[in-house]
Amino acid sequence: MANTMTPEPLTALSRWYLYAIHGYFCEVMFTAAWEFVVNCNWKFPGVTSVWALFIYGTCILIVERMYLCLRDSCNVLLRCIIYTLWTYLWEFGTGLLLRQFNACPWDYSEFKYNFMGLITAEYAVPWFCASFIVERLVIRNTLRLRFDEATDPCQAEERSDRGGGGRGEGEGGRGTFIFSWVFMGENEL
Repeated sequence: MANTMTPEPLTALSRWYLYAIHGYFCEVMFTAAWEFVVNCNWKFPGVTSVWALFIYGTCILIVERMYLCLRDSCNVLLRCIIYTLWTYLWEFGTGLLLRQFNACPWDYSEFKYNFMGLITAEYAVPWFCASFIVERLVIRNTLRLRFDEATDPCQAEERSDRGGGGRGEGEGGRGTFIFSWVFMGENEL
């Protein structure tokens, strides 16, 4: 008997996880690029903190909510300005909280336009660009991802062969999960 269940959207926790990994990766790449530009270091040592997983995952999940609320009423430029302001507020708040435990992994005190060493105006353009990328690539595509629980491993393989998604890891059988891309119109998200 064929499984006629509709693929399920990712849970908020699953999306948070993807956003956390994205932010963590971008932080490492940004710090590596910054080290190269400032010190011409060809080793590209990118660094971050495990705190970045929570910080980016939560921040981007909230930006996702903002996107869903604002996409019909604000243009992308205004939305990215709002996201950038939110990012500064979130960075300041989480940095202030972590500083209480001597755990804040960043210090912008050496930047000319810093505030309490927790945020700096010099990062406004990179945060704005990151906001644009997060909305256009990360959030919009993450919202299109679906879990597809196949009851028959052969059915999962057939879907994969037709371009419906790749097989999940493991032995298969009842409960095999398939990630499938579901391309929907902007108004269907």
